[in-house]
Formats: sequence, structure tokens, C-alpha cells
Amino acid sequence: MNPQELKSIMGSGLLSFPLTDFDANGDFNKKGYIERLEWLAPYGASALFAAGGTGEFFSLTGDEYPEIIQTAVETCRGKVPIIAGAGGPTRFAIQCAQAAEKAGAHGILLLPHYLTEAGQEGLAAHVEAVCKSVKFGVIVYNRGQSKLYPETLAKLAERCPNLVGFKDGIGDIELMSSIYLKMGDRFAYLGGLPTAEVYAAAYKALGTPVYSSAVFNFIPKTAMEFYRAVATDDTATQHRLLRDFFMPYLAIRNQGQGYAVSIVKAGAKIVGHDAGPVRTPLTDLKGDEYEALATLIAKLGPQ
Repeated sequence: MNPQELKSIMGSGLLSFPLTDFDANGDFNKKGYIERLEWLAPYGASALFAAGGTGEFFSLTGDEYPEIIQTAVETCRGKVPIIAGAGGPTRFAIQCAQAAEKAGAHGILLLPHYLTEAGQEGLAAHVEAVCKSVKFGVIVYNRGQSKLYPETLAKLAERCPNLVGFKDGIGDIELMSSIYLKMGDRFAYLGGLPTAEVYAAAYKALGTPVYSSAVFNFIPKTAMEFYRAVATDDTATQHRLLRDFFMPYLAIRNQGQGYAVSIVKAGAKIVGHDAGPVRTPLTDLKGDEYEALATLIAKLGPQ
């Protein structure tokens, strides 16, 4: 897939991040991962991000990563495009990007680098190095310490023809507006705040009608229902699902640090698609939190 085809995929439809399956010892569970992808593929997501944030990219080793991406590509070939997560320090991000390209992924989502702050010049050099290490499309993820500004993105767009997508995980409306107004249709845009459904309507108004859904991992029918409601401006359905599910869901998620991932793994277990425990430093939901989530999911009916 060439970069423009990746850009086209990002332009419409719901995207999601499959969980990465681990066994009881915390090791990659290939069989479980294949079963997960086979379950999710038919529900209608326009692309799946393998080893993304919800897939605990930040916990994976360099040895595990290529197998995970290869497994996703082979399992979903002909069903749904696979975009690979890549990130961390520049040389590791390049290793991931090249491994994903070799495996046949359709592009990468370039996740934030690492702990330390970096100026725009350094961030630009990082993104450019990764883009120039591969031929397929790259989507950059504004989040955490990796916060790119419009002028930086404009320069990168000139230098890197395969930089075709921008995902926002910051939620700065002024910044997002300024990026969209400066870059226009040079990029495809993706909403990427945790539990993106809560922000979906607002981001659509900003020129970003597409987002990635974490809850697709355990309530795919509801996730697609909400996406269609946003796409058709069905505010009654949006408000019903926000009131009855998403806001109570956020109340559970906000009880612990890192629960944006942990709660999704809990949800998958509740609906019979257990992906195993999260890896440290994340922690799984506590018993009462798990039960509250199970009660909330049950109200939605079969998925």
C-alpha cells in the first residue's frame, strides 16, 4: 500500500487498536491474538492498529514486536488493513517501522518517543528520520512529550512525502484548529484522545470526523453504532450512549492511573475474549471496579 492509499483509509470509517494477548506469565499469546483479530475483523473497522497504545506497545520487546505485526498482517490479510504502532527512541522506532514494512503492514502510527522533553527541532529530526527509513505511509501521533506545532508539521510535510496522517491525543482545541487550518487536506486527521467517543462530535466540527475506538475491543457493535451516529449527526443516539455507557465508563476508568488500557482488557475478559493481564507498570482493575464494568456492559446487550 502506498502512502496515499493509507491516507484514503484514514479519511473515513472507525479505526481501532486491538489488545495484545498475553498469557498468565505475561508472554505473548499468539493463538489468543489470532482469535481476537479474527473476531474483530468482520465488524467493520476501516483499519486496525497492531501493537498500538491499547496494544501495550510501550511494554513490548524488540524480539516480540516483529512477530506481533506479522501475525496481525497474516491474520487480517484481505479482511482489514493493519497499521503498526512504532515509537520510542529514534533508532528503536526505525527498527519497528522497518520490521512493520517488511511484515507487510500498510503503514505505521508513530507513537511518542520517551520520557524526556524535546524541542521542535529535535522532534522534527526524529519524525523525519523515521519517515525516511521506510517507503510506506506514516501517521504522527501528537501526545505526551511529542507535541508538534503547525510550523514544524508544515516543514515535515515538505521533507517527508510519506507523512500523510496526524493523530491528536492532546485535546488542545486551539492547537488542533491551527494545525488543521494550516495543513488542510495535506494530512488525514484522526481523533485519538483516550475514550475518543466522548470527544468525537467536537472533533468532527474541527475537521476531524474519524477517530480510533478502544471500546471496539469489547463492545464492537456499540462502538460502530456510536460511530454511525457521529457520522450522521444523530445526536439523540450519541447522547443516549454517552449518558448510559460512556460517562459511567469514564467514572470507572478514572479511578486508576493507566486504566485507559486496563479497563479495555477487563472489558474483553468480561465479554469472553480474555487477553490476559496488563504488563507492569500498568495494573489490572480491582474487583469492585471489574464488577461495576461488568454490570455496565451487561446493560448494552449482546455484542
